[in-house]
Amino acid sequence: MQIVEKFHSIPALYPVADAFDGTVVSDVVEVQGEGVLFEIIKGVGLTGTSTITVLSCDDTTPSNSAAVAFMYRASTTPDVWGDWTQATTAGFTTTAGSNQVYQIWVDAQKLAANNYAYAQLKAVEVVNSPVIGAIMAYI
Repeated sequence: MQIVEKFHSIPALYPVADAFDGTVVSDVVEVQGEGVLFEIIKGVGLTGTSTITVLSCDDTTPSNSAAVAFMYRASTTPDVWGDWTQATTAGFTTTAGSNQVYQIWVDAQKLAANNYAYAQLKAVEVVNSPVIGAIMAYI
């Protein structure tokens, strides 16, 4: 149980049928400690894809934001994870298909470089097809 107590989990986007329709941003979270781990969970969705970026934010509104580089990995087969990959501020595009999980690690120093302490995920739909999904944040 100690490992569970080390993380504070925050629903950043509750599950919805067409979670990544158009341009979607998660709730803003205050990053504490070393950074924040976002987790995107994709359920049913055959061809829909999105480009994922991370925004550093000055507050919870946010009044100002800027894209930052981050690390990510994907599980497109249950319990099989790809390698951690460095993403630029341009982000990465998800893979078409169902039942996938993406983990996005944002180092607090990347946010601090902009003098910001908050972060949110941004998803811009590339292939318009409904995907059931949700986003969790762990700080």
